[in-house]
This record gives sequence, C-alpha cells and structure tokens, in this order.
Amino acid sequence: MRVLHINCNYLTTELHQTMVNHLNDLDVENVVFAPTYDISLSVVEPNSNVIVKKCFKKWDRLFFDYKQRKIRNGLLDSVDIESFDCIHAYTLFTDGNCAMHISRKLGIPYVVAVRNTDVNTFLKYMLYLRHRGVEILLNAKAVFFLSPAYKRTVLEKYVPKKYQDEIEKKSLIMPNGIDDFWHNNVYDRLQNELCNKINLVYVGKIDKNKNIDTTQRAMELLSLKGFEVSLTVVGKVMDDSVLEKISTDKKTVILAPKPKEELISVYRANDIFVMPSHTETFGLVYVEAMTQGLPVIYTKGQGFDGHFKDGQVGFSVDDRKPQDIADAIEKIVTNYSGISRNLISASRSFCWDEICRKYKTIYENLL
Repeated sequence: MRVLHINCNYLTTELHQTMVNHLNDLDVENVVFAPTYDISLSVVEPNSNVIVKKCFKKWDRLFFDYKQRKIRNGLLDSVDIESFDCIHAYTLFTDGNCAMHISRKLGIPYVVAVRNTDVNTFLKYMLYLRHRGVEILLNAKAVFFLSPAYKRTVLEKYVPKKYQDEIEKKSLIMPNGIDDFWHNNVYDRLQNELCNKINLVYVGKIDKNKNIDTTQRAMELLSLKGFEVSLTVVGKVMDDSVLEKISTDKKTVILAPKPKEELISVYRANDIFVMPSHTETFGLVYVEAMTQGLPVIYTKGQGFDGHFKDGQVGFSVDDRKPQDIADAIEKIVTNYSGISRNLISASRSFCWDEICRKYKTIYENLL
C-alpha cells in the first residue's frame, strides 16, 4: 500500500516524522509532500521519502486559492500521484483542500485531519472559507480529530445540521503519540496525598498563548488559603514581554529548554503539570507529564479536553479564570494518590505503534 502524505507542517516538528517512521515499520509505503515558503525553518532532517518543495511565498497565505494553486502545481510537478492508493492530508484547509482537488481530478480517496489552526483560525475567523471546510469534510473518506473537544466544536458550531450525521459517521478521534522514550521510562509515584506544599511545573513555549501569568495568579489565590506553591517553567522564550512579566514572581523558576533525558528529572521533581493554554491542538507535554506520574490541568474545549473524564488524570479549566485553575489544583491535592494511580495506564493510549496500526487499518479499508 502506498500513501501520499500532504503535510504543510512536516518540517516544523519532529512529531510527524516519528509517525511516518512507525508507519514504515508496519509495511506502509509512505511519501511525504511538504510544501513550504522557507526550507531553512526546518527542525527535522527529512528522510529520503520526503519531498520538500518551496512552492509559495510567505505572504501568499493572504490569498488562499492563489496559494493553493501553487501548492497543487508543486505537488503535480514533484510526485507521480496516480501511483498512490490514498492521500492523507494533515490539516483541513491547507492540506485538505489540495487533497480534495487532487482526489476529484484523479479519483484517489483521501482522509483529512482537523487541527488547532483549522478550528481557531480558519473556521473561527475566515467566514468565507467555512463552506470550503465543510466541502472538504464531506468529500473525505475519513475525518480525524485530535480530541473529542475539537470534534464537538466543529460539528456543532461550523457544520450545517443537515450534514452533521454524515460527517459524524466517518469521524474518528486520533490523538498524537509521544516519543517512545517516555513510555519506556515511566515513573509511578507511590505516595499519599499532597500537603500544603505544591510544586507546579509547566513545559513549553514562553508566549502569551501559554497563559503562564494566569497560573501565577492562581498561585496567589492558593497562597491566601495557606498553600505554599512554586512554579517551574521550562521552555524557549518566544515573547520577551511575557518573560519579563512572569519573571517578577519570586515563586517562579524559569529554565531553558532541556532535552528529554534531562527534562524527565524536572517532571519527577514536581507534583502537578499546569498548562491552561488559550488554544491548543493537542499538547503532547500533558501526556509526557502523565508518564512521570503528574496529574495535569488543561484548557476546557481545547485539544486535550475530552480524552478523559474530569478527575481521571486531572481537570479541565477556564483559561481566563485564575480561580478555576486554583480550584482544580486544590481538587488534585485532595485526591492526589487516587489520580496518580490512573496516569500510567491512561498514557498508554498515546503510543505511536498502536495509533499507526489504526491508521493502517483505515487506509486498508479505503481500498
């Protein structure tokens, strides 16, 4: 079986290369087409089965159909598309629109994923493209959502009622997996409930979207109730103004990004993982933290929400309300050992081998 992957984000994260490598191990023949405006932005070393094509300019994104024509032309010039059994598009709009046009032209079925930018940018703000998004969903053979929250948002808010059942029937929840390193180095916390001293940790970019300052305000609320709360922040600074703001809190320690071999010690030295991002596709760090026995606090209605019931591995919160975050932390404190017992088994749902076996079965069912 030959699968053509159209992925505009392939070069900017190691995530998708890991997925393709696991599919290769399952005897799926994969070719990735990665359109870009700047090859130098790559953070991965593409394999031999990855075709990187600089086929548009940065500001072409202002003109959706113009950029799309450039991507399709780059794809048709680079790949013998008729030699593939199916197409996997990794975003609804940029990749999915291209897949739909190619599918109509050559009769090759496609599957499509819906991600953060699709939900929180294209569907939310680009009203003139909503009809196109629904059209792409209707013509796809399968639709992948990274979380139940995004599936619910798209179907209920953006898909006309007359199409909801049709799209619902072919929709699947397909989360991302995490690096096998974390599954191979789980940390089971055999301890009782937390006391008044709470060590929080956040791992990720330091920018406005990650909402670190709201976590700090939640810490202040907990301090008024007698808790001794600290926060360790690990990540790359993307916004100096955010760094300046969060650095004023004496109970916050800020560390530079760390490789996973060092990051694991940071997770193990803390008690609760907190990341109330304003928007989030999925958030692999939640699952990384879970493998290290850390209950997690995540944003209601965003990428991680809905994979587990509230209280099973942590709690969802309103990202705009410090009191909501403080309440969630307090709930975890009162049932720390109970939640901790669920974390290792729950994290196994995010193993790439199992996820890719599901993808392979879906591809095979298209034939």
